Amino acid sequence: MERRTFLTSVGVGATAGMAGCLVDNGDGDDEADVTVGIVYSTGGLGDESFNDMAYSGIEDAESDFDIDYQDAEPDTVADMNDMQRQFAGDEDIDLVCCIGFDHETDLIENADEFDDQRFVIIDAVVDADNVDSYVFREHEGSFQVGHLAGLLTETEYAHAGGETNPDDSIVGFVGGEETSLIERFEAGYIAGAEYVDDSIETPSAYAGSWDDPSTGQEIANGMYEDGADVVYHSAGGTGGGVFESAQSYERFAIGVDDDQSLSAEESSDVIVASMIKRVDNAVYDSIESVVEDEFEGGDTNDLGLEEDGVDAVIGQDFEDDLPDDIVNALEDSRQQIIDGDIDVPDNLDDL
Repeated sequence: MERRTFLTSVGVGATAGMAGCLVDNGDGDDEADVTVGIVYSTGGLGDESFNDMAYSGIEDAESDFDIDYQDAEPDTVADMNDMQRQFAGDEDIDLVCCIGFDHETDLIENADEFDDQRFVIIDAVVDADNVDSYVFREHEGSFQVGHLAGLLTETEYAHAGGETNPDDSIVGFVGGEETSLIERFEAGYIAGAEYVDDSIETPSAYAGSWDDPSTGQEIANGMYEDGADVVYHSAGGTGGGVFESAQSYERFAIGVDDDQSLSAEESSDVIVASMIKRVDNAVYDSIESVVEDEFEGGDTNDLGLEEDGVDAVIGQDFEDDLPDDIVNALEDSRQQIIDGDIDVPDNLDDL
């Protein structure tokens, strides 16, 4: 089967900005129809994941439309309020994009104060007439990669930089910060693995950070040492350490947000798949709504497998190598989720 069995590929060329600073990335054309201010999540650009997907979306919008943009990379959550306010109070800014759930509290207040400014928030819902919200059913895509991990751990399989351990059935999860959002990734992943066999062990741990690859590697090391065949991360830049660990232990890993077999290509020999989250499309669509004078505000966009808001993609080194029965099983469970025949839990209590 062709690569991208689950989704069209997405590559992101990350460009690191100046952390904690505002950067004008416009082309110098004062006649641009729309100017956008975008405030990223902590962890910043270069995470090969969540922020870089947002960056890809605004770069695509700049290419397709007559826009300029300025961006800001907060060092901490405490930086977000000032950055939001700086963009919101600039009469030349037509849309403020807030990337990540940590923006929610500040945006509730700022959307009310700057009620003539248009905002968009990714990964949270702000109930205001001048805010469009984009949220994702991450648990659905995570179920898919959990299903894959469960199938692999019960199969004697070797390819590229890794192989499974036929003596144990263990698949791990590494999160960034422990929040209800990341719990959706974890719950979906565990449910997918247990869909294969409810006796599969599913250890999980959180690094407490989005940009600490050394801790990510340390956590994954323990999981692989304990017999894990696959570790899935939802940890931003911290996940780079999971990939390094998988290479060291000759096991497999699963990426998140972007196709990390491309964005973290140096680890593509062990990245068997990634759970794609189309943050790029959300950013692009929000900008397009302003360009086309169709921004209404007050909308919540809830995106899952059916809407191509999330999905799973096979890693570039594995595209023609996974056994057909595994690929077919994944296609079947994907359709069952869309049809409502599989009800994927979005929290650990419902497992």
